[in-house]
Amino acid sequence: MTSGIADSKGFTLLELLVALSIFGLLAAMSYGGLQAVLNQQWHTEQAADRLSELQKMYLVMQRDIEQLVPRIVRDEFGDAQQPLVGNDTLRLTRGGWRNPAGRQRSTLQRVGYAYEEQQLVRYTWSVLDRAQDSEPLKQPLTEDIDSLQIRYLDRDNAWKEQWPDASGIIGGEVATEGLLELPELPKAVEVTIEHKTYGTLVWLFQLP
Repeated sequence: MTSGIADSKGFTLLELLVALSIFGLLAAMSYGGLQAVLNQQWHTEQAADRLSELQKMYLVMQRDIEQLVPRIVRDEFGDAQQPLVGNDTLRLTRGGWRNPAGRQRSTLQRVGYAYEEQQLVRYTWSVLDRAQDSEPLKQPLTEDIDSLQIRYLDRDNAWKEQWPDASGIIGGEVATEGLLELPELPKAVEVTIEHKTYGTLVWLFQLP
């Protein structure tokens, strides 16, 4: 005659410890794999952000340079400045400055580019002919830059390290609008950037 207690078999303490050890090992491996995936995703997002930042910077520079307008401006001391002045920094007068609010201002804008503390910085002025209190708006475009070099292609297809060179100094008689005779402008501007991640980037912009 059998007893009323059903014959059952449970886990021993040793089996339970082994099962917990295997589960812990699998959990650790899964966490390591998940962490690797998350790290890869983070690096991918960072690379995408840097690339997007460079693309945006290129488009901004292209828009400014290719919309150059041959309009001489006055600096804060009243001295005439050419439409484009540059060496390893760049200043120019561009058109197409949008005015959605309909303010009483020109559609021309004076902009500049400079390399500062591993950043490419864009400067904009709210007026063309500046007063001594005319401060520019500073906008960093990208980081992780080791160097910036700008060259200028003249009408004889020779590259110049600065613009204007000695032969292109502003001259001529004062016109009726109070501006000097327009100087010669370069055919193109070459921008070379040494980037920490992407190495040497060479951009060529054709002037109108």
